[in-house]
Amino acid sequence: MIVAGEASGDLHGGNLVRAMLQIDPDLSFYGVGGKRMQAAGVELLADAADMAVVGLTEVAFKLGMILRVMRRLKVSLLEEKPDLVILIDYPDFNLPVARAARKRGIKVLYYISPQVWAWRKGRIETIRKTVDRMVVILPFEEKFYRDAGVDVTFVGHPLLDEVRKKYPRSEALKRFGLREEEITVAILPGSRRSEVAVLLPEMLRACRILMEKISPLQFILPIAGTLDPAFVRDILGQFPVRVNVIRDEIYDVIAVSDAAMVASGTATLETALLETPMVVVYKVSGVSYAIGRRFIRVNHISLVNLIAGCAVVPELIQAEANPERIAAEVREIVARRGKAQEMKTALAEIRGKLGAPGASQRTARIACDMLQGKETL
Repeated sequence: MIVAGEASGDLHGGNLVRAMLQIDPDLSFYGVGGKRMQAAGVELLADAADMAVVGLTEVAFKLGMILRVMRRLKVSLLEEKPDLVILIDYPDFNLPVARAARKRGIKVLYYISPQVWAWRKGRIETIRKTVDRMVVILPFEEKFYRDAGVDVTFVGHPLLDEVRKKYPRSEALKRFGLREEEITVAILPGSRRSEVAVLLPEMLRACRILMEKISPLQFILPIAGTLDPAFVRDILGQFPVRVNVIRDEIYDVIAVSDAAMVASGTATLETALLETPMVVVYKVSGVSYAIGRRFIRVNHISLVNLIAGCAVVPELIQAEANPERIAAEVREIVARRGKAQEMKTALAEIRGKLGAPGASQRTARIACDMLQGKETL
């Protein structure tokens, strides 16, 4: 069984499944994921796109469906009797699944750690009791888990193998209908419907402000595979801003952009690896933020700043994530070449802190050795 509840988990899950099948072509997989995991050969019991939410109160709207999927997975532990359960991030869903698997004597591999080092550290005890092997992708996570008594391995970040351009700049501009002489700003409002509904309108209002301050200017938006394009276009239609909408070319979109507005999450790290200056935006309901703020124990919210250990990129959170502030930060990047170059230099250093390429292959070897009852260092 393999379970991923979000777009990034689906990406890494698909790559992991393919790597495991290269080692053992006779393996079979089922669980929860998206198009990438399904294409890799996973029989899906539920689609990750239907389960991805952000914020504590936002979960309430999908709670019934999420609980039904969880019950179905727990029943499958008895009916299918999988030899291994692989869980990818998505802790509020996956930790109960880990607990159920442990009760049935099924081995559990957790790939891509929940951010227990940032908030709700009490979950580390649940992990220690229910997870046989933790595989982490951020360098500082290994010591954190080892000190807590968890069997852990740092494999490097899987995005090191994934994030790369397909086309030369001139070809990418042509494919996307962009003009070389214009400043290009990328809009990355997230992969979950709930966060896009909140952030995209704010970003589009910021675009209107930028249009009054900067010329010539063009905007481009790559749609995440978990989103319905019609949903995104409905929001775009409410604003008098011309935006080039692209599917499945996110890395080339980011690479040709002079600056990006990015929802906090995996996309910030993807943008960093392509060395594109960015503004990170985060906004959830007031209740979700008030509750979460009581438990958060880190100084930054973006992966970029957490890995760098300092404020490399600006973070606009809650009330600060307004059109005026977003526009001001983007304008600072594109208007001041020194500012943009300084950020590019800092972003270039992030890659060196993420380990070596090959995370999916290393994790696949660990998983296959667990299936065979071997120990992998």
